[in-house]
Amino acid sequence: MDDGNEPWDDFDERPLRAIGLMSGTSLDGIDAALLTSDGERIESFGPVLTTPYPEAFRGRLRALLGREPTDSVDDQAVIRELTDRHVEAVQQLLAAAELAASDVDLVGFHGQTVLHRPERRRTVQIGRGQLLADAVGIPVICDFRTADVAAGGQGAPLAPLYHAALARDQPRPLAVLNVGGVANVTWIGEDDATPLLAFDTGPGNALLDDFVLARTGQPFDEGGTLAATGRIDGARVMGWLRHPWFRRPLPKSLDRDDFRFVLDAVAGLAPADGAAMLTAFTARAVAFALPLLPAAPRRWLVCGGGRHNRTLMRMLTDGLGAPVEPVEAAGWRGDFIEAEAFAFLAVRAARRLPLSLPTTTGVPQPLTGGTLHRPTVT
Repeated sequence: MDDGNEPWDDFDERPLRAIGLMSGTSLDGIDAALLTSDGERIESFGPVLTTPYPEAFRGRLRALLGREPTDSVDDQAVIRELTDRHVEAVQQLLAAAELAASDVDLVGFHGQTVLHRPERRRTVQIGRGQLLADAVGIPVICDFRTADVAAGGQGAPLAPLYHAALARDQPRPLAVLNVGGVANVTWIGEDDATPLLAFDTGPGNALLDDFVLARTGQPFDEGGTLAATGRIDGARVMGWLRHPWFRRPLPKSLDRDDFRFVLDAVAGLAPADGAAMLTAFTARAVAFALPLLPAAPRRWLVCGGGRHNRTLMRMLTDGLGAPVEPVEAAGWRGDFIEAEAFAFLAVRAARRLPLSLPTTTGVPQPLTGGTLHRPTVT
């Protein structure tokens, strides 16, 4: 993300209307969501939309994963195209909401994570905040993770404070499980005085999606139908769970490609068997994290693309010993939780409220963050 140096002191205390934008580790497209919040509570929800990435652009984006982008023409063209696609998403959402740019206070622009190495105090989300602000005519807050990582935190997950705001009326203890490219859990205790706990549980959809694309040409295992017909070698899955990452203390986070070696391990399997093994790995990694929670959740609410995978949801139910349901069962908009979260976090950043906590990312103290870009006045 490019740097901004704008002052933050002119955001008043009224609830702010914000657009959140999320391009996740699955590389499938941009989710956009509108909501109004004071940074503590959600006042109202607005329209949402998804703009899928064309396969050719996904390929160009994938070429940036796992490395620092350079000043090369090719790398900078991908970053520019990513930003332009976010401009289009904002404009489409404004049209759907029948709002002018002047009706919206903020855009929370996550960008695309291409490198996440908190142990080196480095995380990279590409996208040009100033370009987006100038194109849509709305102040943009981006670069949500850098301050946390620079202070020694994991920089992820960042949605837990939003999960807690959504879950005010839910029975507790509650676990909110996000299965995107990487899987992470937010544990919400009995009362508001109990600290949130959050961490990555292990791979989510990324390995499965990459395997299915390579072996079948399809972008993902729709509904888990391929995995449902496959055979699982439980001993091999348990072998993967002996990886040192699973023994690291909390909190902890992953890069989407940290377990690429598992793809090599299933490369020779039939497509159905490989899909079943990778799905089981994701589910068993979540169950493996159960002893790390302060108390057993009364309910698991699942968001992210993984909740559409019926085979994964069945495996989670078998392994977690509590009801496992998509977040729609609580009235939430499951495909847009992370986009909503970055609208919410943009408001918190504007108010200089914490975005992360010692118990969610391991940062030494509650920490705000973000970089503010205001539209250039010409």
